[in-house]
Amino acid sequence: MIPREVLRQVRRIEIRTRRLVNDVFGGEYHSVFKGRGMEFDEVREYQPGDDIRAIDWNVTARMGAPYIKRFMEERELVVTFLLDVSASGRFGSTGKTKLDTAAEICAVLAFSAIQNHDKVGAIIFSDEVEKYIPPDKGKKHVLHVVREVLFYQPRRNRTDVATALDYLLRVSKRRGIVFIVSDFLSPDFSRPLAMAARKHDVVAIWLSDPREEELHGSGLMRVWDQEERVERVIDVGSRAARERFRSYVERRNQETAAVFRRHGIDCVRIDTSQEYIVPLSVFFKSRAKRR
Repeated sequence: MIPREVLRQVRRIEIRTRRLVNDVFGGEYHSVFKGRGMEFDEVREYQPGDDIRAIDWNVTARMGAPYIKRFMEERELVVTFLLDVSASGRFGSTGKTKLDTAAEICAVLAFSAIQNHDKVGAIIFSDEVEKYIPPDKGKKHVLHVVREVLFYQPRRNRTDVATALDYLLRVSKRRGIVFIVSDFLSPDFSRPLAMAARKHDVVAIWLSDPREEELHGSGLMRVWDQEERVERVIDVGSRAARERFRSYVERRNQETAAVFRRHGIDCVRIDTSQEYIVPLSVFFKSRAKRR
């Protein structure tokens, strides 16, 4: 039996995200993520202005009049979420953790997908693949994915994006859309990312918390490293220490962004202290223009 509070929280996310899908994203998902190609629909009589290259000469010969083939976009896609559930995702300085934000983003994108009759699946990972949810259709399946994203209890603390990408490449049978939802505080994942980008349409949803970007305060501060499970003491009152930390964060962010650019990966940066709808909407609109 699923606890009542779990069901209530899933229901709250469903209501919020469905409204966002209907009000904000509308047909943008459809225009941004195209189907696999065109499939045959029917033949009909040729009309002035039709492309003569579409004439079906076999049918034309049988009917004694020109007929053309009509095609329709083959819409069905497979959307896979690679969700990072490592310990750093449980951090949140503004009332919402990175994992809370990740759950809502996955829900918005998943409901957009099923509205377009696409399949949705998930790979939940830390420094190992912890759970795989095979792609399927329908509201019931999406609610199952959302519930797992919200309440999954990870076995391990660290992050390894490469492990998740390697697993994706083994289980994915054909081209699809892949959303990697993570803070990307991970060892190098460039090689499997390049391989995934050749096979799939990959989008990075890069989550961060403002307290991870800059040190504030004065004096000595105890800091708990969620993934290493150790406590550190930092002199946040030291200008030199603050500058070293700022330089480290800036260098790490630049290196991660460079990996995405090098492999042609679209990246959506989301600060958990702000509404995620704005950067997501900007991404959809800019990508729709490129299409």
